[in-house]
Amino acid sequence: MDVLQKFSIPLAIIIAGVFIAGALYFGGNGNNSAGQPSAGQPSVPSANVDVKKVKIGASDPFIGKKNAPVTLVYWFDYQCPYCKAVDVGGIPQIPIEPAMPALIKDYVETGKLKVVFKDYAFLGPDSMTAAVYMHAVWELYPDKFYKWHEAMLVAQDEEHGGFGDEASIVKLTRTISGLDADRLKQQVASKLNTYTEIAKANQQEGTSFGIQGTPGFITGKQLIPGAAQFSTFKSAIDAQL
Repeated sequence: MDVLQKFSIPLAIIIAGVFIAGALYFGGNGNNSAGQPSAGQPSVPSANVDVKKVKIGASDPFIGKKNAPVTLVYWFDYQCPYCKAVDVGGIPQIPIEPAMPALIKDYVETGKLKVVFKDYAFLGPDSMTAAVYMHAVWELYPDKFYKWHEAMLVAQDEEHGGFGDEASIVKLTRTISGLDADRLKQQVASKLNTYTEIAKANQQEGTSFGIQGTPGFITGKQLIPGAAQFSTFKSAIDAQL
């Protein structure tokens, strides 16, 4: 059975996801002129936020040194345009410089920061399809994870249509050197329930910290909601170094 078919959800939930992710916001960076949290993100971080309370296991992809002094946990959805804006840019309606390239250059590559990636697959069946493939890539080809991750976000188009179903993900995967798309498809089929449960648990964990949309980040004792500017991350990270 196609992953998309297995995890189809009611139309009402899909429509709700459109409205949730469709609100323009830059939570946490002061660009929300209305002063209201968008995509369900809280405007004031929970007092219980602490990156040390986040469960980070072998199933959670990461980049950077395993024992880096600072950890940034990133909840995201491959269908979310705000995640694309933070990671790789290219969304005209969200005119910010992507923060991730600078984070990698200034902090990850210098051994100061580890970025942990957590599922928040809430925008429909394509979101869950991408999530389970992410876990398969991480389990079989961890050294290729971030290259695949970037390619997935670059390929992102409109929500709930176009790129994002299993066939398009497999097609994209075939273009990345070092990845065996057929092996990954078999891995997903054999561990679909396991990967799905991991993805659901990651979303529930994010919600427990006050994350109600994507993207959402926790570092130290700070929640950074929304498509924040690099300067927001820099301040939060530097305070821990």
